[in-house]
Amino acid sequence: MNWRRYFWPVVGVAAVVFSLWLLLHELRGISLDDVWDGIVAIPARGWVLAALSSVIAYASLAGYDHIALLHIGKKVSWLFVTLCSFTTYALSHNIGGSVFSGAVIRYRAYGTRGLTGQDVGILVAICWITFVLSTILVSGLVLVFEPKIIDRFSGIPHHGLTMAAGVAMLLVVAAYVFGSWLHLRPLKIGSFQVHYPALPIVARQLLIGPIELLAAAAIIFFALPEAGNPGYFVVLGVFLVS
Repeated sequence: MNWRRYFWPVVGVAAVVFSLWLLLHELRGISLDDVWDGIVAIPARGWVLAALSSVIAYASLAGYDHIALLHIGKKVSWLFVTLCSFTTYALSHNIGGSVFSGAVIRYRAYGTRGLTGQDVGILVAICWITFVLSTILVSGLVLVFEPKIIDRFSGIPHHGLTMAAGVAMLLVVAAYVFGSWLHLRPLKIGSFQVHYPALPIVARQLLIGPIELLAAAAIIFFALPEAGNPGYFVVLGVFLVS
């Protein structure tokens, strides 16, 4: 009996069962009437825009994988990349440990398209870098253009310090772009190495990544009732912090 054939399916089923148990445990104190009241408090326009934002967010997540595939020079059909990306993020975000669980899913999927373990490792690394870079960029812009957002987390205004932190984040992004322009040496860890993305790849990272974050925050924003809605920038800021 080949136990490896059944190991990951069993792990997947166990993770889903455990997630359902946790969900039921967390929801046991919430009444269905409260849930329904919250649902009807959201206007139809909000549901439509939230759904549209979801489509944009998941399309952008597929863009993460496409960017990484361009970087490593592998050609995979857009349909396969989209399905693989959707499955990866849907499962890994529910299972937890998205970097590691997502890597396992990608390895099994992209392995059928000729990618080696090292290729998948680089792909995961580039996706992670794209996410981190985009988070720094969007966070920096929020802190620079909406420094008052820090007042929600601190009773004392630190607008000058907030803007300085935002500028520092933007400088980090600028340094990343400058490093690409300089063609820095690849990062080597044993036999594993990640080459610095070329400028066209960096440009895609700085476009697709922020779109995904903005769309993801928009899902929450549009799904909030109009009463007490703090505004998009506040929702975006809290989303980035979380």
